[in-house]
Amino acid sequence: MKFTIQKELLQEALGKVARAISTKNLIPVLAGIRFELTKKRLTLTASDNDITIQTYIACDDSKKIDIEEEGKIIIQGKYVLDIVRKLPDKYIHFEVVDELKVRIYTENSEFYLNGINESEYPSIELSSSKKSISIPAEDLKKLVVETAFATSLDETKPVLTGINFKISGNIMECSATDSYRLARKIILLKTPVEENYNLVIPSRNLIEFTKILSSESEVVELHIFNNKILFKIENLCFESRLINGTYPNTSNLLPTETEVKLHLNIQDFFGVIDRASILTSDKDKNIVTLETEGDILTIKSSSLEIGKVEEKMKITKDKKQDIKISFSAKYMMDALKAFSSETVDLNFVGEIKPIVLKTEEDDSLTQLVLPIRTY
Repeated sequence: MKFTIQKELLQEALGKVARAISTKNLIPVLAGIRFELTKKRLTLTASDNDITIQTYIACDDSKKIDIEEEGKIIIQGKYVLDIVRKLPDKYIHFEVVDELKVRIYTENSEFYLNGINESEYPSIELSSSKKSISIPAEDLKKLVVETAFATSLDETKPVLTGINFKISGNIMECSATDSYRLARKIILLKTPVEENYNLVIPSRNLIEFTKILSSESEVVELHIFNNKILFKIENLCFESRLINGTYPNTSNLLPTETEVKLHLNIQDFFGVIDRASILTSDKDKNIVTLETEGDILTIKSSSLEIGKVEEKMKITKDKKQDIKISFSAKYMMDALKAFSSETVDLNFVGEIKPIVLKTEEDDSLTQLVLPIRTY
């Protein structure tokens, strides 16, 4: 294998696939990046058995890559990425010498890395399904931002560490919960699906995928299989395992009625909760209490060891009825950050029923925070 490539182009491609390399992997070959060079393209692949990322650089007439000799080899990911990143030259030369030694050189620099035989790499087949689902890249990125934070970090309940995708007709309903809160987003697909799908994708993997989506990306193709999902966009393939297990029916958590609705400014409300949570003693839950009296909302928190705080703000209420409820400040602030509008509606059913957050501007997004008993 021998080729010359534009540094910027290779660095970008390596940066994408390197996200699939795990330093904790017990299989040494998975710490490497698979280079496959043909007359048509240079293909880079990396995998940690949880996710697989593959991208290619086409050998077109732009002279960004010059092929001299085809070949395949595994190169240690961390080192090749560091070398390419730190070399100052515009073009970098790669050459396999003595079968498994990789020479990386420019006019004034020369590195030799020990490669790994390509045959030792696991067999990876990133095949497409016959029926794919298309979704705008921007919608997918937004969906992950608005829901992924609500997934659980507790690996003893693996199904809750993922985002549940229910797809039927032209409706894609995505839910995330850790049993204490819920984020739900509904996306309308341009083309209805023929089959119904109910799958759980690890939220960590979805976050990694959205990080490598460029701002120029337009449409992502979803190819769904029994135990994995493949995302395809332009010259990139991203495959993730699916989580086995039955996702809880989160629709039951959403109250069908509302006793009181508060309409308030998100930024002001966020600031009030943020300041009130400073004096909470339990940093995991940050419990605060919300009370209303007329059009005044008060957020309180107290700690015997630290002190107490009261924050007030003006609100609009649809009924005269006053409310008092306690909840996690952290969970409420996370929910508020998911909205891009200026205002939000807080819907209350009672002091032990979930608080539902929605906005008039975007009916597709629902956030739910469970109250916490303080007595």
